[in-house]
Amino acid sequence: MVPAGIAEETREGESPEALTERLAFEKATHVASRLGADESTEAIVLGSDTIVVRDAAVLGKPRDPAHARELLGSLVGREHRVVTAVAVGRAGATQRADWQVFSVSSRVTMHPASATDIERYVATGEPLDKAGAYAYQGEGRRFVRAVEGSETNVIGLPIGETLAVLERFGIVPEPMEPR
Repeated sequence: MVPAGIAEETREGESPEALTERLAFEKATHVASRLGADESTEAIVLGSDTIVVRDAAVLGKPRDPAHARELLGSLVGREHRVVTAVAVGRAGATQRADWQVFSVSSRVTMHPASATDIERYVATGEPLDKAGAYAYQGEGRRFVRAVEGSETNVIGLPIGETLAVLERFGIVPEPMEPR
């Protein structure tokens, strides 16, 4: 995994889907541009971005623990959407038309939670680099009552949809062995 290090700023009038698709594409092409000439002809690059949307407001990653408490406090006991976009393409491709870019949206309903519950969770450090200040794949799962749509999207990468796009590029993963 190679971090792109691009600014994740919302543009005026940009829908959540357009925002995540633009950021996923920018991340992917930024990483692709850093590949050497030998690598870029064969390499497949995948970029993604995930945001949390509550009442049409995009909630990013918390700036600090106080902001994490505020973000999570605004989500508990309510519904919100998680939108993830994925961009897949060959490293040498420079035009958006040469990339597969898509977004997936899931609806999440949160349990009510006390300020103490939120404080304990924030103290773990887990929410500090997560959109909406919770990690569904971690301890943050306890705040989630229900997910409508892709659960892997809420984690940060819609696996089924991503695998379908990767297959178009000739990448077919080996079946996983049961545990």
